[in-house]
Amino acid sequence: MLTCKEASRLLSQSLNQSLPRLKRLELRLHVWLCRSCSNFEKQLKFLQRAVRQLAESRADQVRLSAEAGERIRKAVRP
Repeated sequence: MLTCKEASRLLSQSLNQSLPRLKRLELRLHVWLCRSCSNFEKQLKFLQRAVRQLAESRADQVRLSAEAGERIRKAVRP
């Protein structure tokens, strides 16, 4: 059985990538049995939706200068 620490790590990880089937099943079982982790999962999903909505609502308001965009591109590329 997963610990709450492992479950919280997997819940966070599952927001960005698909988990292997066995880990998904272990996580679902743990979340089903553990009220704290169930609440944590709900909070993560709420925050994900809120950030997505905020980004969508501000997409047309935020404009970077070409210079700033180029600095970001250079910083991100290895």
